[in-house]
Amino acid sequence: MTNTLKIDALVVGGGIAGMQASLDLADQGYQVALVEKNPSVGGMMAGLSKVFPTLDCCSCITTPKMSAVAHHANISLMTYSEVQSVMGNEGDYQVRVMKKPRYVIEDECSGCRSCEMVCPLDLPDYDNEYGRGAHRVIYVPFSTAVPQKALIDIDNCIYCGKCLKACTTNAIDFAQQPEYVNIETTSIVLATGYKTTPYDAKKEYGGGRLRNVVHGMMVERLLAPTGAYGRQLRPSDGRQPDNIAYVQCAGSRDLTLGVDYCSRVCCMYAIKQAMLLAGALPMADITIYYMDIRAFGKGYEQFYENAKAMGIQFVKGKVARITEDENQNPILRVELIDQNSRVVERKHDLAVLSVGMLPGFDPNSMYGVPVDKDGFIKAPNPNISPTLTMREGIFATGTATGPMDIVDSIITAGAVAAEAAAYIQSHNGHRQLVAEQTERSVTHA
Repeated sequence: MTNTLKIDALVVGGGIAGMQASLDLADQGYQVALVEKNPSVGGMMAGLSKVFPTLDCCSCITTPKMSAVAHHANISLMTYSEVQSVMGNEGDYQVRVMKKPRYVIEDECSGCRSCEMVCPLDLPDYDNEYGRGAHRVIYVPFSTAVPQKALIDIDNCIYCGKCLKACTTNAIDFAQQPEYVNIETTSIVLATGYKTTPYDAKKEYGGGRLRNVVHGMMVERLLAPTGAYGRQLRPSDGRQPDNIAYVQCAGSRDLTLGVDYCSRVCCMYAIKQAMLLAGALPMADITIYYMDIRAFGKGYEQFYENAKAMGIQFVKGKVARITEDENQNPILRVELIDQNSRVVERKHDLAVLSVGMLPGFDPNSMYGVPVDKDGFIKAPNPNISPTLTMREGIFATGTATGPMDIVDSIITAGAVAAEAAAYIQSHNGHRQLVAEQTERSVTHA
């Protein structure tokens, strides 16, 4: 089944930058299609606990925007969908989008979760809880998901039929097939986001092998009120840690990983998490091992000073490797830089690797948009207009263009909406002029 949609702007990616750009364009009266590959919009921000430096609730910021894009009259929201091909030239793009089968009819599903309650099988939740939680074979992605619609992991379904009996709206459809939408658009905005550096990439740190070595996004879910446990636990034995270590630059500024740049957010999210952990575990000792603290934004330096005043220890040193003792306590071998390069070993209950940012998607093959040597989208003149790409009519925003925090992602979303709106307006004006000239020619003939 194929439908056709004519719009002014196609936004690819439903994270905070993609949602903000869609809303800014839609509020100006432009018709927008927002395509998100996951079952819900919200992106990485939807899984965070709080934001720095204000410590505001992430869900309180994200959820209203998720709801706004779903209900805006000028936005066509397509979740669980992926762009398959892009054809055409500047100002006249033809994009083919595939809507993946949920095996649940979206228009019929009420989001009541009756199907989820009767499903007999649990699966590890790697998408939202990094394997620390579980979901049923048929499930709503998370409590604040938008749209609040179920989907089925068809590869693990045993077809017991319990969800069919429980569904009061007859929304289950095991025979559902992919649907295709042909989109004709004047402009394209790439908000494809980022992914974190693999925390098992640096073998010396034992990520994925040592049970009490975790990464920053796992801790975000432990801290979040909607997280799997509702409190802070060691993965190995389930007890609360008394001594926590943060290892900075565990996925950035490291030539051995091929990531030579700073990911910008790692210092600040480690400080934020340390402050939240200090509040949740008042007796815990928290140490951050760092090479440089990069508190670059407004209020960030004061945030750093507040963390030091709370008793969080900052140790300037490079962690060489992590091993463990017989009780699975991580042992960090550290070169203390400020102490004549003295090498020591320190034992902790839990070690957190501050992983960095990698490009979430390479747009070159599909969109014809070149990337820089770091893999992020290349701008012709980043100091003047960082949201432009090397191809006219295609723009980029958020972490698709490089590592940045939430504040900068929202700022670039506003910038890309302004750039795209100007382009749409100029192109539509050109079309109108051509149409008027054609009409006059026909009239005179």
